Amino acid sequence: MMQRLNEFLYTDFLFSQRYRVWRHVIYWSFHITIWATFWVLMGTPVSFGRQLFNMLMWVPAFIFFSYPLVYGAIPHLLLKGKVSLFFLVILAWGFVGLYIDSGFRSYIYIPIQESMGLDFILPRGPLAFCYLCMTTSAASPMIVKFFKLFTIKQRDWTRAQQERLTAELQLLKAQVHPHFLFNTLNNIYSCSINNSPKTPDLILKLSSLLSYMLYDCKAEEVRLEKEIEIIKNYIDLEKDRYGNKIEISWSVEGDIKNKFISPLLMLPFLENAFKLSVSEQIEKPWLSVDISVKSDILRCKIANSKNEFAPYTENGIGITNVKKRLEFICRDGYKLKLNDEGNFFVVSLLVKMAGHVPVNIDTAAIAQTIPHQIPVPAYS
Repeated sequence: MMQRLNEFLYTDFLFSQRYRVWRHVIYWSFHITIWATFWVLMGTPVSFGRQLFNMLMWVPAFIFFSYPLVYGAIPHLLLKGKVSLFFLVILAWGFVGLYIDSGFRSYIYIPIQESMGLDFILPRGPLAFCYLCMTTSAASPMIVKFFKLFTIKQRDWTRAQQERLTAELQLLKAQVHPHFLFNTLNNIYSCSINNSPKTPDLILKLSSLLSYMLYDCKAEEVRLEKEIEIIKNYIDLEKDRYGNKIEISWSVEGDIKNKFISPLLMLPFLENAFKLSVSEQIEKPWLSVDISVKSDILRCKIANSKNEFAPYTENGIGITNVKKRLEFICRDGYKLKLNDEGNFFVVSLLVKMAGHVPVNIDTAAIAQTIPHQIPVPAYS
C-alpha cells in the first residue's frame, strides 16, 4: 500500500499534467496556512480564521510576483547556465516586488477590508513584514520548481543512457548473428561442394540455429537448456565439416533446468576455438568443452590446440562483441579469463545466472579453471 502511494506521489501527482491545478491549490493552501499560523504565534490581535482570510486575499499578488520567476527565470536562465543574468533578474524583480506589495495593499487589499467594515486594517505604504511574505511566496516555489525540473532532467538523462545502452547492446548482439552465420554457411558450402549426403541434416541444424537467433535471442535471457542445445548443434555442424581431422570432447554437468542466461555468450568463444584448432596445425588438433552449473553459477571452459608460433589476438568481431555484452549485461556478475599457453588456448567464463544479479564471484572458482587443470589429449 505504501509503495503504491509513493509511486503515485512521485510519478503521477508530482510530474504529470493531470494534477497540475491540484498541485498549485495544495501549495498555496499550505503557504497561507503556515503564514497565518506564524502571525497568530507572533501575537497579532486577530483570530486564526481572520489571518487565513487575510493571507488568502494576498494569493493573487503572490502569484503575480512569483510565477514570472518560477516559469521564466528558472527554466530559461538558471537551468540553461545563465547564472549571472538569473541573479540580475532576481535583484531587479525584487525591486518590482516593493511596488507590487505597496500597490496591492493600497489599491486592492485595504479598500476591500474597509468596505467589509473590518478592524485592524494595515496601513498603506511599504511594510517590511508584508514584503517578507511577498519574497517567501516567490522563493519557496522557485526552490520547488528548480528541484522538480532538475529531477526531470536527471530522469531524462538516465532514460537516455539506458536507451543508448540498450540500443548498443542490441547492435552488438546483431553483429554476432551475421558473423556466426557467415562461418556456418561456409561450413555447409564446403559439404555441398563435396556432394556430402549429410548436407540436408546440416541445413536442418542450421535452420534451428536461425530460428533460435531470429526469435529466442530477442529476449534478454533464454533458457540454458536451449543455449546448450544450440551449442551442441554448432559442434555437430563443425564435426561434420572436419570429420576425423579434429578430436572433439564436451561435457555438461549440473542441473541446467530452470536456469536462464543471456543468449550467444559462449558461441563466439567456441567458434574462435575451432578457428584456432584447425588453422596451421602441425599435429592432429583437438578441442574440449566443459560446461557445469553449480549454485546458479555457470562455468564454461573451452580449451583448444593451436600453433604455438601463431600468437592469439583478441581483435575478432565475435570476441570483442561478447566482451562488451558481458560488461553491459553482467557487470560484476561474471569472470572471464583468456589464456594463451603456446600450443593450446583456454577460455574460462563464469556467469551469475537467474537474472544476472551483480555479485562478487569467488575468485577461487576461477582458480579451478587454470590451463593445466583442463584435460588434454596425450598427443597434444
